[in-house]
Amino acid sequence: MQVRVARHAGVCYGVERALELAEEAAGSGSTVRTLGPLIHNPQAVAALKERGVEVAVCLEEVAGGTLVIRSHGVDPAIIESAREKGLDVVDATCPFVSKAHDAARELKADGYLVVIVGEADHPEVEGISAHAGGDAMIVQTPDELPERFSNRRIGIVVQTTQSADRLAAVVQAVLPRVAELRVFNTICSATAKRQLSAEELAREVDVMVVVGGHNSGNTNRLAEICLRANPRTYHVETSDELDAGWFSGAQVVGVTAGASTPDAQMAGVVAAIESLG
Repeated sequence: MQVRVARHAGVCYGVERALELAEEAAGSGSTVRTLGPLIHNPQAVAALKERGVEVAVCLEEVAGGTLVIRSHGVDPAIIESAREKGLDVVDATCPFVSKAHDAARELKADGYLVVIVGEADHPEVEGISAHAGGDAMIVQTPDELPERFSNRRIGIVVQTTQSADRLAAVVQAVLPRVAELRVFNTICSATAKRQLSAEELAREVDVMVVVGGHNSGNTNRLAEICLRANPRTYHVETSDELDAGWFSGAQVVGVTAGASTPDAQMAGVVAAIESLG
């Protein structure tokens, strides 16, 4: 059985940077906490915990030491509050997420009502929304849009891990309802490349396996895209979740991984599939 890995797969620059910053903080001798999981990968978060990097659910749980802001970003008021508490703040926000923050803030300042295409309960979207003002609107599909907007000038930004198709659908639906529309395509290039190469590979193989956290938005999106292209698509976090029955009769298996999936985790799944013969 041949295993093919997608051309673009696995950990991206923003996640790699966040992990490096957290590991550097862990080596400083200070008490280190991340505000929420640093990335949406349980195995990577567990590995950081072994190095002494604990996860704090909220700022009130951090009494002192170093606070690492996770890759998804946060409300800027939280960073300000952390510094007022005397914490040493390490901002590991992904640079692409920071660009989405800047776009949302610019649209708000210019008088647009901001529409964010993304998951309302996702920490990245919560951070973008904080930069977009209290009247920002969060939607995933055109069905969630109102028939009429309170402002005829609409600005759109998008969660960095969303799909281009989802953004395009919302833009198309908003356009006839407003006098002015400004769109920032803030989908990161790493996400776009991973989605395109995963879809291409899924169409060419018998079985497709997507590796990454079940709580990872970008990995779940990859799984959705691959499933549309190939009904024999499976999403796993580690090789322990593989089922030999999935590969019955398969000659070629494709593997991709989310942007929050370390290379070693993907390699472990590839090796396990190859061992099945």
